[in-house]
Amino acid sequence: MINRWFLFLVFLVVGSGGGYWAASTDGLVVGGLIAVLWWLTLDTLRAGRFLTWLRHELGNESNGTATDAIPALPGIWGLATDRVSKLLVKRDRMLQEGQLRLDEFLAAMQASPSGVVLLDAQDRIEWCNQMATQHFGLDARRDVLQHVTNLVRAPAFKAYMASNDFSHDVSIAGSGNTPGRPVNLSVHAHAYGADRKLLLSRDITAVELAEAMRRDFVANVSHEIRTPLTVLSGFIETLQTLPLKQPDRERYLALMAQQSQRMQTLVNDLLTLSRLEGSPQPGGNDWVSTQSLMAQCEQEARAMSVLLAPNGHNLVFDAGPASDIAGAQSELYSAMSNLVTNAVRYTPVAGLIHVSWTVLDDGRGRFSVKDSGAGIAPEHLPRLTERFYRVDRSRSRETGGTGLGLAIVKHVSQRHGAELQIESVLGQGSVFAMVFPAARLRSVHAV
Repeated sequence: MINRWFLFLVFLVVGSGGGYWAASTDGLVVGGLIAVLWWLTLDTLRAGRFLTWLRHELGNESNGTATDAIPALPGIWGLATDRVSKLLVKRDRMLQEGQLRLDEFLAAMQASPSGVVLLDAQDRIEWCNQMATQHFGLDARRDVLQHVTNLVRAPAFKAYMASNDFSHDVSIAGSGNTPGRPVNLSVHAHAYGADRKLLLSRDITAVELAEAMRRDFVANVSHEIRTPLTVLSGFIETLQTLPLKQPDRERYLALMAQQSQRMQTLVNDLLTLSRLEGSPQPGGNDWVSTQSLMAQCEQEARAMSVLLAPNGHNLVFDAGPASDIAGAQSELYSAMSNLVTNAVRYTPVAGLIHVSWTVLDDGRGRFSVKDSGAGIAPEHLPRLTERFYRVDRSRSRETGGTGLGLAIVKHVSQRHGAELQIESVLGQGSVFAMVFPAARLRSVHAV
């Protein structure tokens, strides 16, 4: 600022001095006025250059184009240009950092496993992530500024938004919901800012399915245990209150032992399932001989066959090539034993049961159990591995089945990377097989 006044005084002195030299006292004032006008003109031109540059700079900023070169101006205008330029650079850097943070925030919301929808004060969509488009069937570009209730037409959702009470969530059917493949969403609105809203949605189909399975599981377990408990309670009361002859007493005790064994088998199967679901995956360093597994299964099958009928069944065991399976011995035996004993239970007396172990051409191993029983209708096959699912409930109870055997087989197969294959023709029998990957097999001769 001092330099500016100094330059003005210099102009004034020079102009006045020139006027005085040219026209004595009369030229003193005229020369001073001419000097002042010249200085003002020069200063106005510099101010104009500064304003033109600043106008272009702000215009380029709004258009996102490259900035103009900074003009070289002397004096205060040069200082102002330099300071404004630094402020603009600082502002640009802050804008870039802000935009970067915004992009990172939007990217984080885009990666969220929940659906996210931002609504303005009129409940119009401002932004939504990819998960929300899947949940509600939205289009992230087309549906911007559309009223959300015009696009999500579930009556429960409309009533929820109209109530303006967002202390709880609301459950609605999601996009793509069908009777055969239900899709259920939990939607929760959160108010923020100036009457804006944040909609969060999550797919609760699996949660509700798990809850339904839990309820069914508890109901099935209660039902399975209630029957033998009722029998035991009745027999105990009879033994306590009535004088019985020795044959009747022995028969009642035998029936009580049978029902007690049934409950013990059920509890053991439940504990096996719980252990399978809660324990770590079996490693690949423990090797189990297929020959020993086949021998154990054969011994159990023959004992059970004689127990069910004096004449037994026609049992054929083909141990195949000697091999080892990487996995847990107890789990593998439990799964294979369940397949074999199921075949014994559901195959008529003198029926054929063929159990075999083979190594396929691609190196995989196949444990299969083929029976000549009644077979299974096609509509039952997809549900056979569900807990407590039975094709014939009355016959399952007669043969001592708990309805958990194939569920155990499925879990063991998954834990060992094996594929459970089920083939059955009604009236012609069934084939149950576990196919193990080549990576979990080794030939005994190669050791």
